[in-house]
Amino acid sequence: MSPTPETDPDPDDSPGLPGFRTWRRVYLLVLGVFILVVIALTLFTRAFA
Repeated sequence: MSPTPETDPDPDDSPGLPGFRTWRRVYLLVLGVFILVVIALTLFTRAFA
C-alpha cells in the first residue's frame, strides 16, 4: 500500500491562518483588499472633492 498523497505539498510552509492553507491564497486576499481600497479611495475622492 502506498501512503495517501497530502493536499498541501509542504505542511511546514503553511501560513498558519484559519481558512488559508497556502500562501498563494493569502497573497490573493491581500491583493484583493488592496484593489478594493484603491477603488474606494478613488470613489471617495470623486464624491467629496
